[in-house]
Amino acid sequence: MAEVYKIAIVGSGPAGMSAAAHAAKKGISHVLLEKTDHLSDTIFRYQKGKHVMATPSVLVLRADCEFDAGKREKILAQWNEDVKAAGVNVRFNAEAKAITGEKGAFTIELTKGGQIQAENIVLAIGTQGNPNLMRCDGAGLPHVQYQLDDPGEYTDEHIFVVGSGDAGIENALGLAADPAQGNTVTILNRSADFARAKKANVDNLMAARDAGRMTIMTETSPVLVEPGWITVETPQGSSRYKCDRIIARMGASPPRKFVESCGIAFASESPSAFPTLSPTFETTKPGIYVIGALAGYPLIKHCMNQGFDVVEFISGVTDLEPADEPLLKEKLQGLPGRRSVSEWLEFLRSRVEILNGLSPLQMREFLLDSEVRAYKPDEAIFIRNDQGSSLFGIAEGSVKVEVDPSNPNITVPIGEGSIFGEVGLISGRKRGATIRAAEPTICVEIPRMAALKLMAQVPEARDTVNRITSERQVLQIFKSGLTPADIQEVLAGAEVMDVKPGQAIINEGDVSDDLYIIRSGSMIVEKNLGGKPVFMSYVPAGSYSGEMAMIERAPRVATVKAAIRSTVVKLPADPFRRLLARKPELAKRMYDEMKARREINAFIEEQKEEFGGAVDMYSSVANFLIKQGIGEATDVLLIDESLCVGCDNCEKACADSHDGLSRLNREAGTTFANIHVPTSCRHCEHPHCMSDCPPNAIRRGPDGEVFISDTCIGCGNCQRACPYGVIQMDKPPPPKPKLWEWMLFGKGPGPGQPDYEWRKKASKGGAGGESPKLAIKCDMCSGKAGGPACVRACPTGAAIRVSPDAFLSVARIDRGAG
Repeated sequence: MAEVYKIAIVGSGPAGMSAAAHAAKKGISHVLLEKTDHLSDTIFRYQKGKHVMATPSVLVLRADCEFDAGKREKILAQWNEDVKAAGVNVRFNAEAKAITGEKGAFTIELTKGGQIQAENIVLAIGTQGNPNLMRCDGAGLPHVQYQLDDPGEYTDEHIFVVGSGDAGIENALGLAADPAQGNTVTILNRSADFARAKKANVDNLMAARDAGRMTIMTETSPVLVEPGWITVETPQGSSRYKCDRIIARMGASPPRKFVESCGIAFASESPSAFPTLSPTFETTKPGIYVIGALAGYPLIKHCMNQGFDVVEFISGVTDLEPADEPLLKEKLQGLPGRRSVSEWLEFLRSRVEILNGLSPLQMREFLLDSEVRAYKPDEAIFIRNDQGSSLFGIAEGSVKVEVDPSNPNITVPIGEGSIFGEVGLISGRKRGATIRAAEPTICVEIPRMAALKLMAQVPEARDTVNRITSERQVLQIFKSGLTPADIQEVLAGAEVMDVKPGQAIINEGDVSDDLYIIRSGSMIVEKNLGGKPVFMSYVPAGSYSGEMAMIERAPRVATVKAAIRSTVVKLPADPFRRLLARKPELAKRMYDEMKARREINAFIEEQKEEFGGAVDMYSSVANFLIKQGIGEATDVLLIDESLCVGCDNCEKACADSHDGLSRLNREAGTTFANIHVPTSCRHCEHPHCMSDCPPNAIRRGPDGEVFISDTCIGCGNCQRACPYGVIQMDKPPPPKPKLWEWMLFGKGPGPGQPDYEWRKKASKGGAGGESPKLAIKCDMCSGKAGGPACVRACPTGAAIRVSPDAFLSVARIDRGAG
């Protein structure tokens, strides 16, 4: 009769290996099943020479196998020795095909034949056998691969790595490590941040980029793969690059079909969901336990601790504390109430909506990166214009938002379970309002990277943030005394859509009536006149479009398409029409705005024969400006070359206002007709320069200006990230001596000597050697009376600073024609 094992462990990765070693140490009958001919296939398949991290460093390892940070080869060799020394009963080339039976009498069917009998089963199979595949045309071509074994195999190739997690970053670093290999390496990240990766990996990636060993493309996705080429979609549009090889490392999904066939339920229907587990790792199928990456806890040290713990639980131990318990106890001490760590975790998970989708194991990892605080009534959580990028969830109590800076008594409440501070997820944005506790309140503060990671890993959290953000944006845009309850029906059918540059959300003549809110990015409106598309207007983020067809139930009168990569919220027409019927104030406001737009359309129709050339020229100029990135701008410097006399007063005034270092180059840039776009900062809605500033030196001021503070370290990341070339690196000038010092001692620039020339000379000849270069850019003369010096100094009025929505309006043709 076949032996019945106390524990059968499926998968010999860090979690399964640790469980088997501990079972062996305790003298428990066990078997470790591994489908390959070696231990820990996931680690074995790491690229050669990979440095394996032992994070989190503060977590104690209590496994029976050793583990410390080091090379892949060294770690595997150590584990082989540990497993042999422990006397683990391991069977290689033994892949589990099916699991049947009940607790105390399970049968494991093996792919190559044979059966294993066990009282309990521990699934430690991981997820790496189910990689997420690229979804674009050409993704099945032979030069697309999902594994990198040895970076040294490839030389003189143009290689694109697709994926922003640890695996993608480590593959890119390995391919670019040796300059002698001659590889041109580019890593693509569809997001702006590397939220899923370890900080050390991200730091190494940025260092490699700074050293010129590789290129990083953020907010970029592959759209077409061809032999020798790849086409990607960037915020500015599509680009095609030479490409010999693609390494796709886009994560992996749990082997759901197999796991569910064992009788195990998952936490949700989401493809990225994990099995539902008890605090002892037991699944909904009694007697089957899940640990490791399949439990949603992929870090090696965590996995090994789980292997130790699960054997203890199966052995009947009931009072074993998780290894991270002391860390969480310390983090939660001082909070009101006498709750245990487990009770606090469940309290937070169940009370804060965005945390509802996390498992108890995921909650433990999440809380290590977050903070929980208690606030007294009227205590400030954050102050208007404070720097901050974290997200807050309300677990108990409520907060009040001071919406009017001049009157703190005018507040809007946010209740238990909701979130606030979501604007902070846009790096560098200052707090838009002061928020105070309205009563005794407990909040969990989630750092920006932890919040982005949460949204990336838990679809329910992402959907909740999108819903709350949409609700608040609708209330902010339409005002009219609306409350969240008023728009509940409208938002129930709302859809968040990502729109590519040039993609239309509304087409002229279509029979559709949904309303669109521009959440991020910008749109342009075009109308077909005489067979030509005429640029009508620019629609920035925070605006809406499509109200005419919605209200009048008529075909679309114009085309609306994205100027840059944008996100819109589509609101269904019927619920919105019912909202208008209930809210006369909102209806009047929308009718008035629609009337104004109709007047412009009628004016163009009536006058198109009279000034058709002006319309064509305006459309050409407007489209030229959109191609120059004006769609991203909040404030842009333009020069009318028909008025410019080339005096360079604008540059000189800029230099005089900024210690002799001009922030603009009048002659540089591009020109169409009489409109010139000089090299000067556009103060983008979502600044590229902010995406990777280590000291967080790049910030947005209260008037929307993007500026660089004195904490700049001169790393140059912002200069490389800016697609418009408006950031320069230069040495800070020495202090300018006072006039009397020049008169008495000859210090400083003399009469007629340009400040800039003197400062450059002085900085080179100063004591102590040359100072390091720092990043400089236009700050819109923030804090200086009178506004931007470049505009004030222009003697002919040729230089103007405008927001795109003010400049890109067909009403300008009306003024010009008059």
